Amino acid sequence: MSEETHSETYAELAAVGPYGVRPGHALITMVEPHPGHEYAYNRWYEDDHFIAGAMAMPWMYAGRRWVATRDLQLLRVPEKSAVAQPVTAGCYLSTYWVTDGRYDDHMKWTVAINKRLNRDARVYRDRTHVFTAFQDHESTVYRDGAAGPRDFHALDHPYRGLVLEVIDAESPERRGELLEWLVSRHLPKSVTGSPTAMVTVFRPTPLPGDRMTYVKQVEGVDTRLTLLWFLETDPRECWEPWFTRLEDNVTESGLGRVELLAPFVPTVPGTDTYVDQLR
Repeated sequence: MSEETHSETYAELAAVGPYGVRPGHALITMVEPHPGHEYAYNRWYEDDHFIAGAMAMPWMYAGRRWVATRDLQLLRVPEKSAVAQPVTAGCYLSTYWVTDGRYDDHMKWTVAINKRLNRDARVYRDRTHVFTAFQDHESTVYRDGAAGPRDFHALDHPYRGLVLEVIDAESPERRGELLEWLVSRHLPKSVTGSPTAMVTVFRPTPLPGDRMTYVKQVEGVDTRLTLLWFLETDPRECWEPWFTRLEDNVTESGLGRVELLAPFVPTVPGTDTYVDQLR
């Protein structure tokens, strides 16, 4: 196929299909660089992979990296997590929004580009995927109603912290009930008067069969919900009054259990800030 034909294909693709702003899907990936590889991993991800392996792809329109220093890792619960073993594993988190209705298109590209990156030796091997999943957006709960940034702004707005929460329903049949309780009762009450501006709720989807072998298949696709709490303050400043009861609240509902509650702060692009605070 000629270069000119390739260019014409781009013009044809741009003219069809959904192109709204809603974050219909997300990639949420929590990764642990192997000991001694923290600096090299950070530079590879930020200088190359964040762009070539994510943001340059079609329909992935927003992205942000987050980091958990050792003191933030030690705030995580529960101690025995079904997501992270040990619960402190996974000091880097990357979050990306994908245009609603473009999941299949994006997945075709991402599988192909990652195969190419592997062939070209542009994939850093000394890392472990602790929690990596594409997710479908279910709902967003706002503290201030119609005021303030919307969920499609969330990865560009300068939020000072993020809390990743993973909840497993008691059964696949009860996930819908859990979602309804979260969106209509638990989350509105939890964000009222709090430093949390919004909470986005997603459910994981299976990774394609031709995914990279170093990324394990997603667990809990029938029972799990993933929540992202966007904070206007550093999570260390608000953890005790606002987040220590969340695990008990979910358990007391009888609808599910928290398998991970993990705070992060944003990375500082172009720097190695926080890398010396991971261990």
